[in-house]
Amino acid sequence: MFKKMIGIDPLQLIPSADKALESFTETLILHTDTPTSADAIVDRIGDADAVLLSHRVTLTKDILERCPNIKYIGMCCSLYAPESANVDINYANSQGIIVKGVRDYGDEGVVEYIVSELVRCLHGIGKTPDGKPRNPWSGIPREITGLKVGIVGLGKSGGMVADALRFFGADITYFARSEKQDAKDKGYEFLPLDELLEVNEVVIACLNKNTVLLHENEFSKLGNHKMLFNTGLSPAWDAEPFKKWLDTGDNVVYCDTLGALGDKDLLSKPNVNCLEVSTGRTQQAFVRLSEKVLANITAYFKKQ
Repeated sequence: MFKKMIGIDPLQLIPSADKALESFTETLILHTDTPTSADAIVDRIGDADAVLLSHRVTLTKDILERCPNIKYIGMCCSLYAPESANVDINYANSQGIIVKGVRDYGDEGVVEYIVSELVRCLHGIGKTPDGKPRNPWSGIPREITGLKVGIVGLGKSGGMVADALRFFGADITYFARSEKQDAKDKGYEFLPLDELLEVNEVVIACLNKNTVLLHENEFSKLGNHKMLFNTGLSPAWDAEPFKKWLDTGDNVVYCDTLGALGDKDLLSKPNVNCLEVSTGRTQQAFVRLSEKVLANITAYFKKQ
């Protein structure tokens, strides 16, 4: 059992999970606001040996050095790689601190968002960001059937997007670090990135945070009259060629969060569709998140 567990900021676990945390520690403190400085984070952690945090807080080496009692860090948010994490995992591990995160808890909502926006665009449902009636993408209402869709990054999220759109009849190709046998078995063709951008009408980037694959050359290959989706936590592109591409022809971009778009000033553009809210943060996602956070702590004690 931990001596003291601190939730540094709002973790957004379900109430039963907050209650369950009490069984792992002698003292539990769950803060309901987000600290605004490194000093505030250090003050909150104090002599705690277990720390929980969301994606809103960053634990740097400097902060960890000032909190020598920490034994366990539970990330109540996605962890895909140390390089993209909001915890200095390499330093933490060097000090014997165990860091656990979760993944694949909000993908279902993201898939639904993509399908919804595609249907609205293809059929001309609703209004554009500047309040004008939305015209069907091809002039007349159109189905997803036969739509050429390229997925950039075929991890869990990208794979779910591909499967969902294939169900509706889309023609799926993908680019990833390597060709995947399970994707090949489903009939998804692997393409080099340049070719994927050229041949597909819709491109959906499903990449880890801070992964940038779309540069000036890639946008020149992508060309005009294209839909670009970004489901990641950060832009999948370099800013300047992306802005140039937006200002050329009749291209459109879809992002759920401002973090994925990368520039608040772009919200004023009529071809920028950004909800400014994470579509992965659903009622069901909070349940999955809570279950995985508790499972990580349980697994930690089983190894002690």
